[in-house]
Amino acid sequence: MTMTTDAKDLQEDLVRLRHDLHRQPEIGLHLPRTQEKVLQALDGLPYEITLGKETTSVTAVLRGGAGPGEGKDAAERPAVLLRADMDGLPVQEKTGVDFTSRTDGAMHACGHDLHTSMLAGAATLLAEKRHQLAGDVVLMFQPGEEGCDGAGYMIREGVLDAAGPRVQAAYGMHVFSSLEPHGTFCTKPGVMLSASDGLEVTVLGAGGHGSAPHSAKDPVTVAAEMVTALQVMVTRQFNMFDPVVLSVGVLHAGTKRNVIPESARIEATIRTFSEASRLKMKDAVPRLLKGIAAAHGVEVAVDYLEEYPLTITNEDETHTAEKVIGTLFGERRLARWATPLSGSEDFSRVLAEVPGTFIGLSAVAPGADHATSPFNHSPYATFDDGVLADGAALYAELAISRLAALSAT
Repeated sequence: MTMTTDAKDLQEDLVRLRHDLHRQPEIGLHLPRTQEKVLQALDGLPYEITLGKETTSVTAVLRGGAGPGEGKDAAERPAVLLRADMDGLPVQEKTGVDFTSRTDGAMHACGHDLHTSMLAGAATLLAEKRHQLAGDVVLMFQPGEEGCDGAGYMIREGVLDAAGPRVQAAYGMHVFSSLEPHGTFCTKPGVMLSASDGLEVTVLGAGGHGSAPHSAKDPVTVAAEMVTALQVMVTRQFNMFDPVVLSVGVLHAGTKRNVIPESARIEATIRTFSEASRLKMKDAVPRLLKGIAAAHGVEVAVDYLEEYPLTITNEDETHTAEKVIGTLFGERRLARWATPLSGSEDFSRVLAEVPGTFIGLSAVAPGADHATSPFNHSPYATFDDGVLADGAALYAELAISRLAALSAT
């Protein structure tokens, strides 16, 4: 295939960019060095570039020059969107790779450096094949996916309408450091990733001496009961075929073993796979915790934080992506998941606005055991450079083929 061959010609450049990004990871919504590297990669290409006002996002629009879309007013031309997230994580890298992070306490542990490099490669491929584009392409280089809702910021600043009309299809990709054999593309129509919400709880008691708990109001035992009760609630109030995952990641209280503290702190992540369960959890969790607190005569402050919605892919757009994957790489490279993954994504916000799909790509090293390789977010997670050209080719071909279909309708 011409697209895959052309993409392989960019492989060295993509590896160089990926390693450069990996050495200098940035966290959150403000990634100035990362933005600069993306702009350098786009320099000289015929893109209309808009920088974010509240974040260091980059939106790049390429006007196509083929078919019925040529010469039309922008409002009449079809447009599609391709997205890559750019931020790293507050993780101390322990992979030992020769391009390891030089930023203490920060790492590209989720592969966003690969996403950015692949989309930059697609930008070059699309510019070279501009004459084949029967419409416009919007490239969405997004900061702040890791818990900062960067997609929400970009949507509010108009990324979906950057080409003039609203984009008619949107595609995102995510690499994995385990789960599937090297080079496998993963899809699933419908619910692909869970919704994510946060729980922050402060139990307020009365401090005292550890030898006389009856003269205090011990928040530690109450917090411990709450942690256990939350797990029991999940198994007794929710259908096992519509799963809920609640994991407590923070449980903190006290300063010394013989001192009963005044307060205790709980923080948890909550993942749900249906809007019904998400709404039910939002009601059930505070009710349970307040009931336990009342039973023990202490106060409790409960903050239930709505974060990312369900990632729901469009069935037709998923089938479109599967056909493109099959054409470019063969059916053996494609796996359709039977069940969703319990990770969450703010690309869900894009898919809630326009039809589209999200595609997984295994970057496990060739020959490595994908079942035991460290997963994304691990300080030991490694991602193979060998998938960069394939990711760039898929991004570009999705845009070209989808615009051709849209312009023909």
